[in-house]
Amino acid sequence: MYNRAVKRIAVLTRDCGGVNAAIRAVVRTAAAAGLEVLGVRRGYEGLIDGDFTPLDRRSVSNIIGHGGTILKTSRSERFYERGFQEQAAANIRRAGVDGLVVIGGNGSLAAAHVLASQHGLRVVGVPATIDNDVPGVDKSLGGDTALNVALDALDKIRDTATSMERIFVVEVMGRKSGWLAMQVALAGGCEEVLLPEKDLPMETVFEDIRAGHALGKISWIVILAEGKANAQDVAAAITGATGLETRIVVLGHIQRGGSPTAADRILAARLGHAAVEALQAGRADGCVHLKNGAIEFLPFSEAPERKTIDIEADYRLLRILS
Repeated sequence: MYNRAVKRIAVLTRDCGGVNAAIRAVVRTAAAAGLEVLGVRRGYEGLIDGDFTPLDRRSVSNIIGHGGTILKTSRSERFYERGFQEQAAANIRRAGVDGLVVIGGNGSLAAAHVLASQHGLRVVGVPATIDNDVPGVDKSLGGDTALNVALDALDKIRDTATSMERIFVVEVMGRKSGWLAMQVALAGGCEEVLLPEKDLPMETVFEDIRAGHALGKISWIVILAEGKANAQDVAAAITGATGLETRIVVLGHIQRGGSPTAADRILAARLGHAAVEALQAGRADGCVHLKNGAIEFLPFSEAPERKTIDIEADYRLLRILS
């Protein structure tokens, strides 16, 4: 199906730390191979509208340390409709694009699979999501940056929590995955973490706080994954059960921005480069990812339906160290 030589590729993205570094790697790898590159503005919405912009080596200069995405992005409800999928595919062919690189999370990669499997396009994905929840992928681009952004905020919150002798409930991103919350809690030395994957009775949390307070403990930080519960409800429940003062902090979208860490920049360079090489080798309908220190290609059809995260070992360690 993919015997034709690749001469022109396109790249579209979502946003998180390291995406711009990945765009840079795609463009400069392609340029070194004599390939043309088009950027798709505004993600799948731009693909439906045929919103392409030429990219060359100079257009990606000095973006390696920038957060977000220079190509802009948006969620596309239209892409769920078959007619708009066909329109997007037609725009790719009309633009003379031989291969598409999609940098994004589960939604973006699912759409990439649709374009490849149902519309016959040559598409390779680069996993990029702060939730680190792409099935079959150990490490997604953006997770390390989000963790460090959240940790920086948490260190400042701890200063206030200790000084004011209060309990803070800190909500981090993670609708269906508690990976980020678990890592933030462990790295930040927090007392408790509430995760979508773990059924922890709130009464257990209350008892731990009462016991600690009786021994003279003056402050707590409880990390909450947004998909588990509402921070305000959790804080109110703690106050109601313990009589202690609580405050909430919702970190929100600051976790998606910021200058990418060195780890994410290096991962972006390797994955962006590998995505172009995969297209040139005739591979498609899958993603490049890091496994055991090496870059591998994972066909979407072979990926598990859902990524399961084993948080028990980290949770036990958190409880021992708290």
